[in-house]
Amino acid sequence: MQASLSISLSLPPAPRSDPAPAASLAALRPFALRFCGLRREALGLRPLRPAGSTRIFPSPARTSSRKTVAAVSGNGSPSKAFDYDLVIIGAGVGGHGAALHAVEKGLKTAIIEGDIVGGTCVNRGCVPSKALLAVSGRMRELQNEHHLKALGLQVSSPGYDRQGVADHANNLASKIRNNLTNSLKALGVDILTGVGTLVGTQKVKYGKVGFPDTEITARDIIIATGSVPFVPNGIEVDGKTVFTSDHALKLEWVPDWIAIVGSGYIGLEFSDVYTALGSEVTFVEALDQLMPGFDPEIGKLAQRVLINPRKIDHHTGVFAKKITPAKDGKPVSIELIDAKTKEPKDTLEVDAALIATGRAPFTKGLGLENINVVTQRGFVPVDEHMQVIDASGNLIPHLYCIGDANGKMMLAHAASAQGISVVEQICGKDNVLNHLSIPAACFTHPEISMVGMTEPQAREKAQQEGFEVSVAKTSFKANTKALAENEGEGLAKLIYRPDTGEILGVHILGLHAADLIHEASNAIALGTRVQDIKFAVHAHPTLSEVLDELFKSAKVNTGVSPSSVNEPVTV
Repeated sequence: MQASLSISLSLPPAPRSDPAPAASLAALRPFALRFCGLRREALGLRPLRPAGSTRIFPSPARTSSRKTVAAVSGNGSPSKAFDYDLVIIGAGVGGHGAALHAVEKGLKTAIIEGDIVGGTCVNRGCVPSKALLAVSGRMRELQNEHHLKALGLQVSSPGYDRQGVADHANNLASKIRNNLTNSLKALGVDILTGVGTLVGTQKVKYGKVGFPDTEITARDIIIATGSVPFVPNGIEVDGKTVFTSDHALKLEWVPDWIAIVGSGYIGLEFSDVYTALGSEVTFVEALDQLMPGFDPEIGKLAQRVLINPRKIDHHTGVFAKKITPAKDGKPVSIELIDAKTKEPKDTLEVDAALIATGRAPFTKGLGLENINVVTQRGFVPVDEHMQVIDASGNLIPHLYCIGDANGKMMLAHAASAQGISVVEQICGKDNVLNHLSIPAACFTHPEISMVGMTEPQAREKAQQEGFEVSVAKTSFKANTKALAENEGEGLAKLIYRPDTGEILGVHILGLHAADLIHEASNAIALGTRVQDIKFAVHAHPTLSEVLDELFKSAKVNTGVSPSSVNEPVTV
């Protein structure tokens, strides 16, 4: 994956928040959803960069005290004091990205995996879910007679084969998993099978249940154990009628009526799948509004486009106190209580219930107690360099934690970027990852994407620091390519400082929004200002012109010059 790295901010890295509206500056935190960022090597392709090239600019103020030799062609040789230069616990997208970059840097590397290579994203998350969403997108096009008629097309009675759809998702996950495994093997990374446990700061044991453990040493260790679905108390999961996203991705059946508990990204994507396949959906949301993690204006539009026209109803401000699976001829029962007063509100009886209440870190059994580390709600505490912090507040030398396990930003591509950042530090280059430059996306139809702050977050920061915030917007209805596709429903929103031209956040709802967001995320990562990016040239007619018009519509104060704006810090 080509990750956006670097750039120091005035804001310190923020810990993960619970799924809640972004009402305070403390809410400048990531959303609990998994997305994938796989590198070319994982797809069986050769790297685009020549051997020895780097992806991050070194700070001239820092010099390396540890010399390493880049070697893309094979795993390196460890120092005599250790079995490996680097051991990674967990072979998900984060661990995979760290391992490949470590080999490029000439580090002798091993990766420990107790399950299967690829982790949640590849096997039970963003990869198979995109296969299901690809099907739902096609079904929506075929079912939309008005849309087809406007294009001059006629299609009769579209249908689907449930098992064929499920096989598509499973086959894709299997293919990507094999590619990941082969890419590690091709570079000489040692894949050690078993559950990894920390024995000391530079010592790990691993093994399978019922077999003796093997102990190895490493100069540096990265924890990359990921997360699992979070199931609140009172909810009984049977994997058949009450299930998590792990089970839902198997698509063993399509219920007529399904309740989705939680209206974040996971819930919203599955509502897109199920309604396209014919299900009725009921959202159960603890907060007072649906899609609380979105910028409020985007969330309002998303409800109008993705919720209201579809077979979806919702209950907000309520908890699912108890959920009982279907049995003995009785449907799934959901007891709802008021989220504030805890008074009983209603009881739903549905065919199935999907629990989409976020994810919890998978950090039990790591042996953290052996090195005096106490987790915070299960998350491993780290500093801005991903270095682990012990119970006394001290940094533990040579030990790092990336991805969902640290909770900074629960996205697969963020985990990979963190892993690459850690490897840079291990090799003596100071590196701080700017999490506000990392984009996220929801792959509904149409898609939603975002990077940086929401408008409420930006305005609170502005009030605290004493600057103004401006907002610019542009519609997909004015874009030629979107109109040619008959997909003019959409909005792009820019949040920026008119005094400096700094881009604070960009949010998009519309056709291919997940692809469009990267121009904005790269601009934030590189410190590019509105007054500069508005001169970029975009091919016509393309969807990219939505952002072109967005940046051109922003009004930066007269007299702002390059010298009056702080340059980004390269790392």
